[in-house]
Amino acid sequence: MSSTMIFVNLPVKDLDATKAFWGKLGYSFNAQFTDENCASMPITDSIVAMFLTEARFKDFTHKAIADTATTTSVLLCLSAESRSAVDELVDGALGAGATEPRPAQDHGVMYGRAFDDLDGHTWEIMWMDPAMIQG
Repeated sequence: MSSTMIFVNLPVKDLDATKAFWGKLGYSFNAQFTDENCASMPITDSIVAMFLTEARFKDFTHKAIADTATTTSVLLCLSAESRSAVDELVDGALGAGATEPRPAQDHGVMYGRAFDDLDGHTWEIMWMDPAMIQG
């Protein structure tokens, strides 16, 4: 497998509010790739969220930006190391101003919750029993 990275580009209405929101959840930003139009937030060594002001985001597409109040264009799912880690991250997001779009999903060997961030982007946080993954 190659060392491919993913850069998830998301439009935001208020970059400072977005940075404050994710900062409350323990994330930091790469100053080298962060300015008044964009904030680069490493999630792992190979996953980076790029939050762009709507004006900057429009530089990369001819399409309209989805109205996340009424439209879902993507569901972002991050794994968590435990059920309690799922709850901790989602509860922290809710405390920082996110909303919870649906009840938790508990399937025994899988547990997940979701939150909509300040711009309506849906982030799913999921834990899977390691024994299930190993077969």
